[in-house]
Amino acid sequence: MNSSAPRRIIVVGHGAAGLCAALSAAENGREAGIDAEITILERAPQAASGGGSRWSPSNIRMHAPDAMEPGFVDEIVARSGGRADRAYFERLAREAPATVRWLQGMGVAFHSPPYYLAKGPARIQPVGGGAALFDALRRAANAAGVMFRYACEIRRLVVEAGRIAGVEIGPGPETLSADAIVLGSGGFAGNAEMLRQHLGPGAESLPPISPGTAYNDGAGIRAALDAGARRAGDWNGMHAEPVDARSQASAPVVLVYPYGIVVDRTGRRVFDEGAGLVHETWETFARALHFELPGRIAYAILDAALFEISDYDRAIRSERPPLRAPSIAELGAQLGLPSAALAETVATYNAACSGDLSRFDATRTDGLASAPGLFPRKSNWARPLIRAPFLAWPLVGAIAYTFGGIETDAEARVLGDRGPIRGLYAAGEITGHFYGTAPNAVAMLRALVFGRIAGKNAIRPEGK
Repeated sequence: MNSSAPRRIIVVGHGAAGLCAALSAAENGREAGIDAEITILERAPQAASGGGSRWSPSNIRMHAPDAMEPGFVDEIVARSGGRADRAYFERLAREAPATVRWLQGMGVAFHSPPYYLAKGPARIQPVGGGAALFDALRRAANAAGVMFRYACEIRRLVVEAGRIAGVEIGPGPETLSADAIVLGSGGFAGNAEMLRQHLGPGAESLPPISPGTAYNDGAGIRAALDAGARRAGDWNGMHAEPVDARSQASAPVVLVYPYGIVVDRTGRRVFDEGAGLVHETWETFARALHFELPGRIAYAILDAALFEISDYDRAIRSERPPLRAPSIAELGAQLGLPSAALAETVATYNAACSGDLSRFDATRTDGLASAPGLFPRKSNWARPLIRAPFLAWPLVGAIAYTFGGIETDAEARVLGDRGPIRGLYAAGEITGHFYGTAPNAVAMLRALVFGRIAGKNAIRPEGK
């Protein structure tokens, strides 16, 4: 490379990981006196850019803005069945407080609001959620001189003499030279063919949980694999959540189902609604909703006792009110369910709710279980549905992100069979570090932390 030429850094993807990478590269380059051209390539048009990050509540698994939760790494490794890369998550934990301070320096404020209704691990959240975080990063990157190109798709990575030399993009085609590339273009939640191939028949019809999710088409993953990257993560895994089937909003989750019952189109209960706190059951529930239930739909049935749960509306992000009726039979009619079967289901469930109702506590697993003989049993929050008005939400499973991706190390370098691929870095959902189930409130954190690491490393000439 001509020493007088600027160092060319290309970042693929305009979500949290990509914005952090571009901004980090710009800042570190300026501090080191490195003349650089940094360009973000984004698949979506500008109005829809941001991946899933822009529409996310952006809960972050930290005890406080300046402290990680004790046992964070051990828990993630254990929940992955030992498959998670300990060094990667140790780096995540080590760098998280500094990353939050960096964001605070851009004007991002953090608070610790209650997490829906359930008590559990401590979490922080940017005030204003993902939209506020996205806007702050976008403004800072723009002020730092980062260039943005929208509505262009990555087709292949150019490799010369064993290192990354550029990227071919569409619709041109056009080839852009680069000294380093950071991939932050998400997983394949918006690619019907890949969903069907890796998650099974029917996965191609999974609705995306946000507008940005639909643009995560897996192109970055495919380009990296073609360039020699190794696969990592659970390619059969995804994070999905139950959302209001009627809603047109982004991420319209309905997470009050543990406090009532869930029935299918035949009016029968389909799972243990109280098996755990909502963040411990929503993934399994949403997956079952889509792959196992007739019509890929279920109905959460509750009664007026819901209104007595303090701040119950924190667990509902749909803009549509529930269906209401003075009786279970009339509610069934509104839903188009067989009213007799629904009434029998509710009566059977109510008869099994014989515990001490004073033990009910929506914020923890309260042990208020159904009596033996009810199937499926209800392990917690088993209260009879007896108080009008009776309420219902139709629910479907929506995909938030996929787990399968490319292998990276604790320096955000993309790994091939012979070690790091020179000049290639990646961060966020495109990297495969989740197995079995998504660790709660970690997806945004890893995008921020490793996006920053990737940008810092990408700007440096090799060996420096």
